[in-house]
Amino acid sequence: MRLLLDQGLPRSAAGILRQTGIDAIHVGEIGYSAAQDAQILQRGQAEGRVVVTLDADFHALLAQSGDSSPSVIRIRIEGLKAQALALLLEAVLTQCHDDLEVGCVVTVQTGRIRVRRLPLLR
Repeated sequence: MRLLLDQGLPRSAAGILRQTGIDAIHVGEIGYSAAQDAQILQRGQAEGRVVVTLDADFHALLAQSGDSSPSVIRIRIEGLKAQALALLLEAVLTQCHDDLEVGCVVTVQTGRIRVRRLPLLR
């Protein structure tokens, strides 16, 4: 699974994930720190990466576009440090792997994961 971590998430989490064998990059590593959400989605789609974000706008953009990719994981837990985020993402990837492969949006809250397949109905 290939991940693209959005601004607002700890940049060092990408390095921790890479150490575990997950292909992860942070937008800050590729010059996308100030990129618009639509540009980040396009990059994720072009590279076959799951976009990981704190931002609800990604779900809305996918709903408006009717696209079936890229998959997006929205983290709704504030203040996660890099190690905790990496562990959380490993668990989400394990639990949601098949859905993420075919295209979905995942919302992660404390004690709850919600999965919706793409495309989202408008």
